[in-house]
Amino acid sequence: MASRWNAAGRRYEEKLGMNIVKSTNRYEDWLRKRLPIIEQDVEYKHERMMDSPFEFMRATFYRWMQLWPDYCKDLVSAPEVLTVGDLHTDNFGTWIDIEGRLVWGINDFDEAYPQAYAVDLVRLATSAAMALSEDYSATPLSDLCQPILKGYSQGLRAGGAPFVLGEEADDWLLDLIDEMQKEPERFWEKLRELPKFEGEVPECAVVAIRDALPEVGLRYRVAHRVAGLGSLGRSRFLALMRFCGAFTAREAKELTASAVYWSLDEQGSNEIFYSKILRQAVRCHDPFLRASDRWVVRRLSPDYVRLDIPELSEADLASSLHAMGWETANVHLGSGGKSTRNVLDDLKDKNKNDPEWLSRSADVMLEATLDDYHDWVNRANNSTV
Repeated sequence: MASRWNAAGRRYEEKLGMNIVKSTNRYEDWLRKRLPIIEQDVEYKHERMMDSPFEFMRATFYRWMQLWPDYCKDLVSAPEVLTVGDLHTDNFGTWIDIEGRLVWGINDFDEAYPQAYAVDLVRLATSAAMALSEDYSATPLSDLCQPILKGYSQGLRAGGAPFVLGEEADDWLLDLIDEMQKEPERFWEKLRELPKFEGEVPECAVVAIRDALPEVGLRYRVAHRVAGLGSLGRSRFLALMRFCGAFTAREAKELTASAVYWSLDEQGSNEIFYSKILRQAVRCHDPFLRASDRWVVRRLSPDYVRLDIPELSEADLASSLHAMGWETANVHLGSGGKSTRNVLDDLKDKNKNDPEWLSRSADVMLEATLDDYHDWVNRANNSTV
């Protein structure tokens, strides 16, 4: 991986000199060359980026990857796995498996890319700090990193295991999920309120949605849905229908190459790793999640929820971060036994020679992201964005 970063040469040095506004403009221009962009949603994304540092971080994975090789030089050459990339605490949620069981884990792989395993761990730890507190001082970073690193290491050594809720060992997680269940009536009401999409849905999106319907020939209404943060600006179509007397829904989201390509100036690359990372991970698969070269289709449901990190008790927070570390290992294990052994050896060396490596790296990226956030807000307030 290090050779790829070094190969960027002067172009890489030029990017380091960009401020967040210029970086955002360059990245969005890069996106426009690859797929149709919904400009209204991009403007909304820019507004959301001012809401909080955590929201800003979720929306700017491209910037993270631009800064990463400079701010975390010692981690760039760490053993390579197929990473989630845009990993953060809101990137974990529930789904229903083929047996009707509730499963919890990572639920978004838009930015998957083969690179140093440490990218995912540092980004996860940084996001936890941002999600917890506005001043980021309530919980020491080392207290957040310890359970993440412990869960990750234990997951790798154990060969992984998915979180199928309902088993006694995961009762604590099921209890947390139960507390955060959505109100079904309000959930479906919000989807029904979305205006019908009046444009032309791309044929490849239509095919992807039809292939994911619960019944052949089922009639549905299409709406444009605005959701997420990092993917705002891409086409996202909601198919809402009634099936067996009740509402059900599918969502098709357009995919494109990871922002890592942009950060490396690999302008001609187009490989999308969504399907590969799903297929290889230690995982209890979501039968309603289908990824093709251009579209990912998933089922929408009020029983698909995620943990509200700021609302957790100290004990539940530690358990949740441990589980997030373990689930990250579940995904990284998909890269194979040799990769796993390399990562475990590297972790052993890092933990022995520099026990605070994760918290130190997360702190560096936290400060860099906060600087960008304040720069973004200041420029927006001065009407320069």
